[in-house]
Amino acid sequence: MSERLSRRALNRATLARQLLLERAAMPVVEAVERLAGLQAQTPHTWYAGLGVRLDGVTPQDVAELLVSRRLVRLALMRSTIHLVSARDALRLRPLVQPVLDRDLFKNFTHAKPVEGLDMAELVAAARPLLEEKPLTSKQLGALLAEHGRAAGWGDRAPASLAYAARCMMALVQVPPRGVWGSSGPIAHTTAEAWLGEPLAAGTAPDELIMRYLAAFGPSTVMDAQTWSGLTRLKEVMERLRPRLVTFEDEKGRELFDLPDAPRPGPDVPAPPRLLYDFDNLLLSHADRSRVITGHFEARNYRVRRPVPSIVLIDGFTAGEWTLDHQGDQATLTIKTYDEPEPADAEALEAEAHRMIGFAAADAGTRKVHITR
Repeated sequence: MSERLSRRALNRATLARQLLLERAAMPVVEAVERLAGLQAQTPHTWYAGLGVRLDGVTPQDVAELLVSRRLVRLALMRSTIHLVSARDALRLRPLVQPVLDRDLFKNFTHAKPVEGLDMAELVAAARPLLEEKPLTSKQLGALLAEHGRAAGWGDRAPASLAYAARCMMALVQVPPRGVWGSSGPIAHTTAEAWLGEPLAAGTAPDELIMRYLAAFGPSTVMDAQTWSGLTRLKEVMERLRPRLVTFEDEKGRELFDLPDAPRPGPDVPAPPRLLYDFDNLLLSHADRSRVITGHFEARNYRVRRPVPSIVLIDGFTAGEWTLDHQGDQATLTIKTYDEPEPADAEALEAEAHRMIGFAAADAGTRKVHITR
């Protein structure tokens, strides 16, 4: 019989891999690869995900890596924008193509307008346009619609043609979009043109799942499917079984893991942490109870907009936080679900000041408010 891991044991194992038990002193690119990427559909909030995990990093350090093309933002897992290393963009993007296929061909808005269109022909038309210069979706759609009318595609919606190109090709969002302290339109070019290398060929989903377990395990098959957006991963886990160890959770579900991955135990202290709004810690398991509490679920965050940034106390969801940075003043406000213990409140205040130092370093006046 497999060893049974408690909820707290799963919590600590996942926090350790996500660099949330102890901050790491490692290069940013290495950390991003260790984390299997960061969900990054917002231009800047994801910077806090690195600030809370790494020692000695600044937003400017990370921004420079985007500008120098060592980090990129593109659609990957779950068909959402992720920040990944250049190497991972080229290796992982082909593995999630089935996810983007499903996104397009089952999309309520865009599936019908591109029905029957030869996708290879669409890609052949879009690639030179995007590689000549980065284009917004509106610009690309207009050019593809014009091309399509001449090529006999019919009168198809420009937005849907651009969306099809986004799903059928590896398109990166180019700077200044996503660069700290800057702004710009969402403009794309191909990953191959931006990085000067082709997408990896012949990779199998085995690599993706091993990376997932290293960053989020121990996990069930359904957890891996939730994170990646891929289906039918049971056969992949079975193929990998000889290289893995297995456990059970409190409900008797089988968990897979890497033999040498950290599993520090349920009693290891978990200091307070401030997560950003789309932190993968909260999104990467089918059963999210290893981190998420009933207080969190009661707030119905899945339909609330905008999604709030979340506080962890003792490794579990315990409140929300916001940062207001106006001119020379920065105020970080924390609203906890319950009254924190005095030691937790003190540690949380210190963590909040640290986040202000990262995200609002130029603020001369810094305040922290903790309320319930």
